[in-house]
Amino acid sequence: MSQHAPIAVTAALTAVLLAGCGNQEAPTPTAETTTGTTTGTTAATSGAEIPQGVVTQYTVLNEEVEAEGGRTTSGDWEVAYIVEPAEAWFETTGGEPTRREPAAGETHHLEIIPIDAATGRIVPDVPIRLEVLDENGEVVDEQELMFFHAEFFHYANNFSVPEAGEYTLRATLQPPQSPRHGESLEELTLLEPATVTFDNVRLEPAA
Repeated sequence: MSQHAPIAVTAALTAVLLAGCGNQEAPTPTAETTTGTTTGTTAATSGAEIPQGVVTQYTVLNEEVEAEGGRTTSGDWEVAYIVEPAEAWFETTGGEPTRREPAAGETHHLEIIPIDAATGRIVPDVPIRLEVLDENGEVVDEQELMFFHAEFFHYANNFSVPEAGEYTLRATLQPPQSPRHGESLEELTLLEPATVTFDNVRLEPAA
């Protein structure tokens, strides 16, 4: 994932985060909308404090989706994707973090971000399978995605796409596996699986 410096967030942006990301883009800070600034580890707005990491998470997520991906909705879900070159990550082996470098032939790091459309929150504990289909509808590669703790929470894996071209990404999401609080079954969301597709995604192996 590309690295970004911490971003100063206005009260207007914080309000968007509290209301949920949905399909809204974060507003551009202006003199009129700025009623508080971010310092240290929290952002103050309307007497409440939001941790800087939470604010930055959704700010960086929106920036990367706009620059390197896209988003769609299906039922209770909003689903975003991001395309990046194959990446390394750390795995815990024997209790110690071990850096795993991209394997031979891996060309892309494809990310899926499942979001609760009603609240804008990234959803944890979601089994996700992602397929890459060529122009003939044939599956070029498919992987179960792993949950990553990074600048923003996301699910991803490295994929092998040997030829440059326009591809379809097909993500199948299962309901979150974690237990839930709630007063009644009727108020629960994200109970149904969802399959979403992103068409005409340009994938080019690194030179």
